Amino acid sequence: MTPYYQDDHVTIHHGDCREILPGLRGDVVLTDPPYGIGLGYDQYQDSADNLEALIADVMPLMLAAAPVVALTPGIDNIWRYPPAKWVLCWYMSNACASTGRWGFNQWQPLLVYGTDPFLRRQMGRRPDVVITAAPNNGSDKRRGHPCPKPIEAWRKILMRVSPAEGELIIDPFMGSGSTLDAAKYTGRKAIGIELSEAYCEIAANRVAQLAFDFGGVA
Repeated sequence: MTPYYQDDHVTIHHGDCREILPGLRGDVVLTDPPYGIGLGYDQYQDSADNLEALIADVMPLMLAAAPVVALTPGIDNIWRYPPAKWVLCWYMSNACASTGRWGFNQWQPLLVYGTDPFLRRQMGRRPDVVITAAPNNGSDKRRGHPCPKPIEAWRKILMRVSPAEGELIIDPFMGSGSTLDAAKYTGRKAIGIELSEAYCEIAANRVAQLAFDFGGVA
């Protein structure tokens, strides 16, 4: 398959991840799948039924593609997915605008499958909470995607599930390219797959302009 975009760190494939994932192998799958709540994606109908079909089709492919799989399902969707090895907590210390069913929602679950890579490599224990600040300037949402992940937080999440530079990260629901940005910024490699050509273009422009600054992540 000819990539939509490629450089020394990033490869982007335009297409359906159900067709492309079977040929890929990496160190970590990190992704933010659709939520089934009617978001206005470019080439995908974000219905609950379509999400159920995606989970059934793509989960086995992701688990075969890497020894560690980490995904953000949204709180309401945790139980739609196969039982995870653990649930990490992404805690946003200053979040107060999003209202959940039991008050202000300050955290998001990160379902993880496989063995903690830090423990597997005998690198010691790490917290199962990733603490970040919630974005407040709207810059990520201006990228032309309805649900981009805040890049400073996503970089910290990536480093929790990927201990070493040079690892290969796969994102089958690439969107605007936050996983690719985080991987390239922190010295890792990444493969992104995206159904929407418009989002592929956004992600390609984003990572092509990314300056290297591997010392910039706390």
